[in-house]
Amino acid sequence: VGGTLKSGAVHVVFKVTGEAAGGPGFARLDPGATLSQLFAALPAAAQDPNNLYGIAQIVMSTEADKGTSSVYLDLAPGTYVALDLATAAKTPPLTVFTVWPSSHPAGMPKAGATISTREFGFTGAAKIYDGQTVQWANAGFLVHMIQGIEAPNLATAEKIAADLKAGHDNAAGALATGQYGWDGALSHGQSFESVVTQKPGYWVIACFMDTQDGREHTTLGMEKVIQILK
Repeated sequence: VGGTLKSGAVHVVFKVTGEAAGGPGFARLDPGATLSQLFAALPAAAQDPNNLYGIAQIVMSTEADKGTSSVYLDLAPGTYVALDLATAAKTPPLTVFTVWPSSHPAGMPKAGATISTREFGFTGAAKIYDGQTVQWANAGFLVHMIQGIEAPNLATAEKIAADLKAGHDNAAGALATGQYGWDGALSHGQSFESVVTQKPGYWVIACFMDTQDGREHTTLGMEKVIQILK
């Protein structure tokens, strides 16, 4: 990411080589916050992304598998940091760029469905389609994620959801046949769009963030069975 960017809708393309997957994310500095403050907060944010409040907003975070993938997002004016969150490094690979106001900002493509997070659950579509543009949004105050867990059938998907609700993550993981991180983390009021390319069938969406007292959001109701259709 670089050059002169204007506010409005942008199509961001990820090219992953040399590793199985990346974790691209964009954070926008809050008014008055500095890059030094953001960089100093990154270790704490790795433990709990809510530690970024007052410093930056996570405006996009997703999984990018090896090869080419992309997202659409609406960039407001400000200073941004693009970084790869799929790393064990204390300071992830990153770059800084600025978005300037546009007198005629481009509009986002029309999403075919929306799935949104809140405290503590999901709203929106229960059925989405292979090849459909889906908006992933956070209507909650806390940072949330939308992790997809693939199941071989509806009964198993319901069992995975029940295990997650009960706090039995290992049992749920043993039943899964795949996974994909549509939304790795989003701050309050943020959203982006991507085209669904995952295998049709039954999936469980879940948020594995923790509360301040250590309870996983799944145990508070943040798991839901959805279906991807052809």
